[in-house]
Amino acid sequence: MTTPPTSLERNAPRGARIVGTGSDLPEEIRTNHDLTRTLDTSDEWIRSRTGIGARRIAGKGDKTSDMARRAAQRALESAGLTGRDLDMIVVATVTPDRPLPSTASLVHHQLGARIDCAAFDLAAACGGFCYGLSLARAQIESGMARHVLVVGVELLSRIVDWTDRGTCVLFGDGAGAVVLGPTESSAGGRLLSTALGVDGSLTESLTVLAGGSEEPTSAETVASGRHYVKMNGQEVFKAAVRYLSEVSARALEQAGITADGIDWVVPHQANSRILEAVASRLGIPNERMFLNLERYGNTSSASIPIALDEAVRSGVIRPGQHLLFCALGAGVAFGAAVVRW
Repeated sequence: MTTPPTSLERNAPRGARIVGTGSDLPEEIRTNHDLTRTLDTSDEWIRSRTGIGARRIAGKGDKTSDMARRAAQRALESAGLTGRDLDMIVVATVTPDRPLPSTASLVHHQLGARIDCAAFDLAAACGGFCYGLSLARAQIESGMARHVLVVGVELLSRIVDWTDRGTCVLFGDGAGAVVLGPTESSAGGRLLSTALGVDGSLTESLTVLAGGSEEPTSAETVASGRHYVKMNGQEVFKAAVRYLSEVSARALEQAGITADGIDWVVPHQANSRILEAVASRLGIPNERMFLNLERYGNTSSASIPIALDEAVRSGVIRPGQHLLFCALGAGVAFGAAVVRW
């Protein structure tokens, strides 16, 4: 029998909650030992600097939209919904199938979504999932949408230089998705806060130089490797520790929760040393960090929803617990969210 709502719940403003999660990971596992065959590196060197032991690599015929669709279907199944129930599809990615149309349009068609369901890509790199959550929350709380699908998906193995150990050891491929719906109660999965930011002065610290309007694709740009990810590791490290800590503190304050009240941090799986430093600044024990970085590497916008899906399906995350999401990527774009599961 359904419990009648309390007076507080009857008067509560419309909120947004996560009603389904899903993920998709390629079958190929490329370990650190595999990389030593072509790179001047070692398993110990990679692990000590990043915490990564392996990453997943998409098959030759697999596309970003394929991974996004599979993750989305699993999220819809867990929510008890279909593509016809969606009012909006947001795909966070910096590795779309093509420059146009959007990957979200392809996913929209593959899911059988309605014509009046909006669909578009969001480019905020590793911060993309948090940006998508914030946008979905606003759409639902305003009443403009009822069900929103947010997908984080990256096929980074196609834009890294596999001869550059400073970048190629970090990244992997994968997709994660959540479906959000409305709630007027304290039902599980409710988004309590979202916080976003950008430090545009650091755009050169993590970038792909060619392939856009500034430097269109040519034989010269391809030959010089300017379509690959370039990164200033020290700048990114310092920015990540600072801004992940700051944006997380903002999200906690907006949610009215202290760091002590967080049961699990589900962070962007970027680098173990970065995450340890952030946990220290926030005063959250390392053991409250849900990490799968060692097995999957940095999957950019996909890393939080992949980790969330894994933690939910394995029973690590339980009803009533408070979660903190936080991410930072190229731009430098960063974001955080607090959820009551």
